[in-house]
Amino acid sequence: MKHARLALALLGATTLAVPAFAGDWFPYPAEEVTPAFSTDGTAAPISYEALPKADKPWNICVAFPHMKDAYWLGVDYGVTEEAKRQGVKLNVVEAGGYTELAKQISQIEDCVAGGAQAVIIGAISYDGLNAVVKETAAKGVPVIDVVNGMSSPDISAKSLVSFWTMGHETGKYLAEKHPAGSPEVTVGWFPGPAGAGWVEAANTGFMEAVKGSAVKVLEPRYGDTGKEAQLKLVEDVLQANPEVNYIAGTAVTAEAAQGLLRERGLTDKVGLLAFYLTPGVYSGIQRGFIEAAPADSMVIQGRIAVDQAVRILEGKPYVKHVGPKIFIITKDNLAKTPREAVLPPEGFQPVFSVN
Repeated sequence: MKHARLALALLGATTLAVPAFAGDWFPYPAEEVTPAFSTDGTAAPISYEALPKADKPWNICVAFPHMKDAYWLGVDYGVTEEAKRQGVKLNVVEAGGYTELAKQISQIEDCVAGGAQAVIIGAISYDGLNAVVKETAAKGVPVIDVVNGMSSPDISAKSLVSFWTMGHETGKYLAEKHPAGSPEVTVGWFPGPAGAGWVEAANTGFMEAVKGSAVKVLEPRYGDTGKEAQLKLVEDVLQANPEVNYIAGTAVTAEAAQGLLRERGLTDKVGLLAFYLTPGVYSGIQRGFIEAAPADSMVIQGRIAVDQAVRILEGKPYVKHVGPKIFIITKDNLAKTPREAVLPPEGFQPVFSVN
């Protein structure tokens, strides 16, 4: 893991050079991990190229954990727009939250029973879907792991970034601001739903980045990424720890905490950080309420997953383990970041099928 982390961290520190989006979304700056699916592989920069169009109107099914926040809306925008561009059929199902593992398994089984020729999964659990992935792959249906990460050896491709790096970049931002020897600051940390692969990775990266700095992190508060659940966790931490200087965590945490801090007159006392980007976080950075967040270009992760599925179905060469380049967004570089590279359009509503 050491080499992958080093390479990803170095790449994450660079400025993103994104295409102009006048026509196609690619070539797009990305990172390929080799050997694919390994936890100790090396990440190297590549320029991702998608197919101009699919040869056939393939039937692809996409299973998401939920559509309760704008992050998954962004991935939905990516998969559905790429399906339209390539001329394939696509159906999207969502389980309703990170507590609904059984429902996601059932939805994936229904996808395959309904004739899906490939399945793209935003996994609720890192290990909990391994049996259904094995069954799906055994039927000759390729499985693409998008965004969240799965431990299954039976997947065909991964379109995701290192959430270790997402958490690490966020922690690094704080550690550089409050180095060892400076006054101690206290951080309430909200990594998301316990057990999800992306959450554990982000938590590890964040904790490693702040080690040895003046940043003191309170016990992580895990919880579903619904707004009410995150708001309750933040309220509890502020109640028990009035000395808190920062709230850091999921995008939903940062979005929910903005209003709460304003209500309590704590905007100038408590800083906010998210370890991934959503429209709400983007707007919060724009308005000066949120300090920083790393961008993982979730729209592009969705697009790449569809392209991988089509390439596998058509027996064409494909990158097995890839994700967009990570970079930190602050108020200073926000204006230089093309929104369509990192977020869905304003007002985008969920799309569940492309025919």
